[in-house]
Amino acid sequence: MKLIELSPPGKKVITGTLTFTAEDITRFARKFDPQPFHVDADAARNYVFGDLCASGWHTCAGWMKVFMAYWMREYARLKQEGIEPPKLGPSAGFRKLQWLKPVYAGDTITYSTTLLESRPLASRPGTWINTTLNDGVNQHGEAVMRYEGTVLEFE
Repeated sequence: MKLIELSPPGKKVITGTLTFTAEDITRFARKFDPQPFHVDADAARNYVFGDLCASGWHTCAGWMKVFMAYWMREYARLKQEGIEPPKLGPSAGFRKLQWLKPVYAGDTITYSTTLLESRPLASRPGTWINTTLNDGVNQHGEAVMRYEGTVLEFE
């Protein structure tokens, strides 16, 4: 089964939600993006965002965490129904990454993916490249991040 058969182009699939706590924000930022507005709530109040907020890279990592949990559930469901799931991964890259609004401590982000296109790779028979639009929306319905991604699919 191909991904395009599971999710036709243009169909948005909600993959799950993730709540960002102050502890999660600072833990991630200390390791990967130690800017003051990500690691110190007091210092963050004096920066452009006015409060502690998650690194954009953290919001993207959150997308992947939620997607992988969704895909493992979907994979198991398909197997249980006797359907061979698509073999996905790795990513061939991304483009148009946008961090649209800050993600503050306590925000809950709902992530989704929409298949835009699926096409065979001429250079690798039996391999397709899927292009997706991926985003995250906060509890107020505001988009906080968006990007176009690609993922390889194998026979």
